[in-house]
Amino acid sequence: MKAFAATALLVLAGTAVMARDGPPLAPSAANLPIPVALLVDLGAGQTLFDRAGDKVFLPASMTKAMTTLVAFDLIANGKLREDQLLPVRPDTARVWSGKGTTLYLQPGTSVSVRDLLLGITTASANDAAVVLAEGATGSLEAWTAAMNARAAALGMTRSHFATPNGWPDRGKTYTTARDLVRLAQALVTEHPGLHRRYIGHPVLVWNGAQFRNHDPFAGTVPGADGIKTGHTAEAGYNFLGTVERGGRRLVVVIAGAQSEADRAAVARDLIESGYSNWRSQPVAKHGAVIGRAKVQAGSARSVGLALQRPLSVALRTGAIARMRSRIVYRGPLVAPVRKGAQVAELELLIDGGPPARFPLVASANVHRAGPIDRLVNGLLGLVE
Repeated sequence: MKAFAATALLVLAGTAVMARDGPPLAPSAANLPIPVALLVDLGAGQTLFDRAGDKVFLPASMTKAMTTLVAFDLIANGKLREDQLLPVRPDTARVWSGKGTTLYLQPGTSVSVRDLLLGITTASANDAAVVLAEGATGSLEAWTAAMNARAAALGMTRSHFATPNGWPDRGKTYTTARDLVRLAQALVTEHPGLHRRYIGHPVLVWNGAQFRNHDPFAGTVPGADGIKTGHTAEAGYNFLGTVERGGRRLVVVIAGAQSEADRAAVARDLIESGYSNWRSQPVAKHGAVIGRAKVQAGSARSVGLALQRPLSVALRTGAIARMRSRIVYRGPLVAPVRKGAQVAELELLIDGGPPARFPLVASANVHRAGPIDRLVNGLLGLVE
């Protein structure tokens, strides 16, 4: 098997957009000493701003975003209920009570998954993350194994999790900005209802105490709905944030900021620049067949490749955008091929930036070839 590339049936090459010049992108990101800053348009699959997006760093409490995703997966699969009560183990209460931000969970009590999740996502409670992990899977080892398995499935190849809450562990827990964008995409696209229910609240009231969310977007940035901050002396001030406006979603990652104010300023500047200096250009509809892939030993010699979702690209205001496209797949495909199965990717290259990739699925079933099919395909092969 080898990688095949084909020209996509899209009129992209030479596409140009003319407009008056806009302001430079993210001036505060350029002026402040932020080691890591990344802005991605999720719908377009494009990176709009990149400073050390693949650099490994300590996530601190941003780790809780992966704990949240694992919990959402369990809820969606019926293995965990939101109203389920989980016990607070005496050792857990003793070790974690007052350690960083906590809900001061008491030994011998039980807390609902719903309250634990809100404590994790809004208050960033370290004890809530541990109680959830132990109660849902039986041990922290089992929980972190689930976190790492999920990370691997998402393609987070430069991340590792050794704790459910991000408490300092001598560098055993680490990630990159680009990996966190993959995590954010899973949260908002795979679990939209749970995401809306648990993420992005400005305040949590628990047992008469009020906990403020340190998310710099919560309640202040239009369209913002999360996701998670993190801070330790070693990691600095970190943030994984997402905003949706007019059906267009941007994700920003900040890591290593020197202060909470710097983190907020750069994150807001990046997001606002992403909306004001870039626009979304629809290219093709969901289900559009944009190319074909060769099929071996099938009832047909090729199959159409269709977009799994609508395709739009982000174009910079005030610039001429030139785009090239190609289809990439491991092939030839071998029959049978199931309709709707992902078999290829569309790769877009815009103005020499990093490629944006979109999944392509088979537009029809291709069955194994019968005797007549093999004869016809052989004759057609002779005249090619």
